[in-house]
Amino acid sequence: MIKLIEKYPIASLLLFVLVMLGFTIDAIPVSIMEARNFISAREMLTDNNWILTTMNGDARYEKPPLPTWITAFFGMIFGIKSVLALRWPALLFLASIGISTYLISKKLELTKSHSLINGFIVLSSFYVIGITIEAPWDIYTHGFMLMALFQLFIMLKQQKTSILNSLLFVLFIAGSILSKGPVSLYVLFLSFVIAYTIALKPKGNLLHFLKLISLLIFGIVLGGWWYMHVRIADPETFAAIAAKETSNWSSYNVRPFYYYWSFFVQSGLWTIPAFISLLYPYLKSRVSNLKAYRFSFFWTIIAVILLSVIPEKKSRYLMPVLIPLAFNIGFYIEYLIREFKNLKDKRETFPVYFHFGLIGMIGILFWISEFFTGSFIFSDYAVRYIITSIVLISIGVFIFQYLKKKNIKTVFYLCIALMLSLGFFALPLANLNVQDDYKPISELQNIKIDLYHLDYIAPEMIYNYGDKIPSIKADEGYHIPIEKTFHLLTRTKQPDTIEVLSKLYKMEFIDTYDLNRASKDSRAYNKRLVNQLYKLTLK
Repeated sequence: MIKLIEKYPIASLLLFVLVMLGFTIDAIPVSIMEARNFISAREMLTDNNWILTTMNGDARYEKPPLPTWITAFFGMIFGIKSVLALRWPALLFLASIGISTYLISKKLELTKSHSLINGFIVLSSFYVIGITIEAPWDIYTHGFMLMALFQLFIMLKQQKTSILNSLLFVLFIAGSILSKGPVSLYVLFLSFVIAYTIALKPKGNLLHFLKLISLLIFGIVLGGWWYMHVRIADPETFAAIAAKETSNWSSYNVRPFYYYWSFFVQSGLWTIPAFISLLYPYLKSRVSNLKAYRFSFFWTIIAVILLSVIPEKKSRYLMPVLIPLAFNIGFYIEYLIREFKNLKDKRETFPVYFHFGLIGMIGILFWISEFFTGSFIFSDYAVRYIITSIVLISIGVFIFQYLKKKNIKTVFYLCIALMLSLGFFALPLANLNVQDDYKPISELQNIKIDLYHLDYIAPEMIYNYGDKIPSIKADEGYHIPIEKTFHLLTRTKQPDTIEVLSKLYKMEFIDTYDLNRASKDSRAYNKRLVNQLYKLTLK
């Protein structure tokens, strides 16, 4: 099986993503960032707001439109209500990151087997997967940037700028800018260039480098056309949004410089190998290609430093660091595949047994989750739970068997199989543990009512409803709807406490809509996802 996977590396990486998540990822609730993207995509299709993008009818220029255009295209084909279809573009870009990692690894003169391992590591890293849900714009911008870096690597190595490589480089840079501005240009591109300069020493004459700089500028200008258009078409709104966004860099979520220095934990499954791969004095004499290892090491560390100097910090901003880190981890895994059978020092063998043994134990003990939930075996998901338990126990047992034989390559691919099985078999089980008060506002879709909202309403609510929900709150006072009877969603304010409304309308509480799947005593419960519905009738 491993030989077949290695024979078709690109197809294997693509199939890994599609099988792991392509049919089950809709079991995860829509996040706030996803909802914003989905709403804007819906309004592109319904209101034709393709350039001056909107969310719930209001201008939304905080994020550039390319990811939303791609999402809208999938929504046009498969239906804007299909969460699975709307998530497929992000999954394809996730797969592209694994494929680009493989291709760059090959250009680093790593073996086909080693390069494929790097691709699988990045695709199975926790936050690389998680970002597709938590902040989908990021997977697009870094996906495009990694494609651009592959083209740049070719041009640096060949010391020439062919028409095809130049065109693709410009288009991918523009795509990254049109996905999330200069974010990836700063974190991924700049750190790549610095690391390449330190470790691989770019060669070529002055004219060659001037061509590369010209192509970069052309890509940035091409990707910046949307920003210029919006600034001209809607200058006041654009300026207000730009001022708010830039002020956040120095005043919002400010964290200390060292906040990101546990970044290797974000790789999830590969936390221990990630930490060891960063021990440069230990690994430099053990890797198969020291130049390439130095490059990935500096690329990783420089990316973390660049992120650390910005005052605003969030865990999800670390996602691009996991890309060069995957290269780094790959060197350690490749070393273990070559030499583990010969290692005698317990200081070297213990972390390996502990790491892979822990993963194997997770597979073997998955079935115990029934005792914590007490619900799988007596539900419609019983068959899936039993199949999942059998598959994961089998993989866990095989991990221990091959670990005992010191066959690290097989153990590695069993870990990849475990990740695939968790996504394909186990993920839908999340649908079972839904609290009793869960009540989606989509229930109102088939009832023809005039619906407004009073105070804050979560983007998840607006997407779930399936249409715009206008606000009656104005900058000063309230907009009075023209309808004699309408419905009003609230979160904190009660409409009968607002004098102008209580004088004009009779009010009747209808129901509470709650999109939380977690129970109220859980840390995952979010009051932001709860709204009360009132019916207001003119007196």
